Amino acid sequence: MSDAATDTPVLDLLAAMTADSLEAAAADLDPATLLLVRLAALVAVDAPPFSYAANLSVAGDLGLEADQVRGVLAAVAPIVGTARVVSATTSIAAALAVAIEIAELEQDDEADE
Repeated sequence: MSDAATDTPVLDLLAAMTADSLEAAAADLDPATLLLVRLAALVAVDAPPFSYAANLSVAGDLGLEADQVRGVLAAVAPIVGTARVVSATTSIAAALAVAIEIAELEQDDEADE
């Protein structure tokens, strides 16, 4: 028998860690600031596109603008270096490309129904 909670143990762990982090930070940071800080951390660790996709999706839901994302990239550039910022920009573009492709596929599926 398959249990949904055990089918994705790593994703479940990451979701729990993220929820705990958000809860702990919520007392001191508003949601938008928290997402901008998380974005800066993603740049610092050279995160893969999926990490940006997950966080930017939430950021978009909170109403964060592209200018704010660019502001974070500019703010951390002197600390993390050009290579990390270029890598982050590439990962963000890849994440957005996947999100656009998924949205287009969903539209096609809805049109077919």
